[in-house]
Amino acid sequence: MHNAKFTMRNWLARFCILHFAFCIGCSIPNLEPTDCIQARDIVREFYSFHFGNDMNFSAENLERRRRFLTTDLYERLKSEEQKGDPFTRTSDLPKAFRVGECRVVESGVSFNVLLFWKTDTRTEQKSINVLAENIGDKWLIAWVKD
Repeated sequence: MHNAKFTMRNWLARFCILHFAFCIGCSIPNLEPTDCIQARDIVREFYSFHFGNDMNFSAENLERRRRFLTTDLYERLKSEEQKGDPFTRTSDLPKAFRVGECRVVESGVSFNVLLFWKTDTRTEQKSINVLAENIGDKWLIAWVKD
């Protein structure tokens, strides 16, 4: 009987110590630069909005996305004739996206955005680069390239 109480206390003490150590001491540090952390939110928000709405290029759809874009990009897209979707760089619209690796560059931060197509007969992935610039304390999409 005495042995059972000791074992139970021993087990409870170990459980409490491990639980405390796990909850307090185990955090995963984010090793990305601060600019990447801040800009990632706007890139993710933009592509979530883009994929959640009509992705076909039109003046009306471009206007809906204006709040995410630099003035230069907005004006350039507005004045140039577009073949396909300028934000995914394809006329074959993907089904999903994921914002991947970030690099700090001279003019802002560059993200690798992965685009995905999946059907019964096709599984494909393509990568594009998206530059975000900090303009007036706000991160905006400056360009999208293959």
